[in-house]
Amino acid sequence: MTKDIIPTEKTEVLEIKDILQNAFDKFLSTLDAKPRTKETYQRALRIFQIWITDKNYTRPQREHILEYKTYLQEKTIADGKGEIKKLSPLTVTAYLTALRRFFAFLEAEKVYPNIAKDIKGLKRPKGFLKDTLTKDEVKRLLEGIREEGLNALRDLAMINLMLRTGLRTIEIVRAEIGDIGRNGGETVLKVWGKGRDVKDDFVILMTNAYEPILDYLQARGQTKTNEPLFASHSNRNKKEPLTTRSIRRIIETRLKAVGLKTSRVTAHSLRHTAGTIALMNGADILSVKEMLRHANINTTLVYTHNLNRLEKGAEKFIEF
Repeated sequence: MTKDIIPTEKTEVLEIKDILQNAFDKFLSTLDAKPRTKETYQRALRIFQIWITDKNYTRPQREHILEYKTYLQEKTIADGKGEIKKLSPLTVTAYLTALRRFFAFLEAEKVYPNIAKDIKGLKRPKGFLKDTLTKDEVKRLLEGIREEGLNALRDLAMINLMLRTGLRTIEIVRAEIGDIGRNGGETVLKVWGKGRDVKDDFVILMTNAYEPILDYLQARGQTKTNEPLFASHSNRNKKEPLTTRSIRRIIETRLKAVGLKTSRVTAHSLRHTAGTIALMNGADILSVKEMLRHANINTTLVYTHNLNRLEKGAEKFIEF
């Protein structure tokens, strides 16, 4: 016999929130996932908690979950710049995944039936959500960093590295000076990749990627191997690692300075640019997969599809 998530007798709104919160807390405490995943689930469940409380659904059914899915698709939020936008399909899918796992947990605990079972997420948008830069635009971006000073040397070395290796912002944050070394006669940078627990991968530092880093480190003066490869130089956070937010802000500022910033050209565009240019210049698909550390080659194949679509588009053969 299942129990109501929320008692059906008269209950104060505060009590309803407390009951749901206790269930959420127990679920999250048993979840075997990385802290970032738990944070996403916690945020997703908090939104569901507010919604179901406002609706006063004391014993939710499957149709209520479908109603909540529609609510997520229509929900608008203000981004960091105050602009109003809808939740992305990826975010909606992540929130629904959290809900499915929560109700699966309740069913396993014999507390409540899994009314979210098989509720589908949204289809992933075709292709990439961010655009790539052309070779000319890459040169424009790098040549636009001309001022003197430590911040300029850092920004140039960091952006150049991301364009030449496809590193993610989180991988830049985690990089330390001591991660640079030699492997099989090549200069490499150890990488602590997305979803990984250790630095078990690497990218090759060709001369044109390595020299700007050396210039920047030399300007920094005496450093230790456990210091961040790219550090903050503000008085408040001096020598601390840059955050993902500060990296995105730096890159967006540099893009805007040379007239390249749009809603679809962001810090993540540098990663797509690295993969695309490598393929354009003759790298094979498996090598690009390894450089970008994709778990599934189908992700890498999107780059090939985009290039083939643009180069051999059927539209180019239509004449009247």
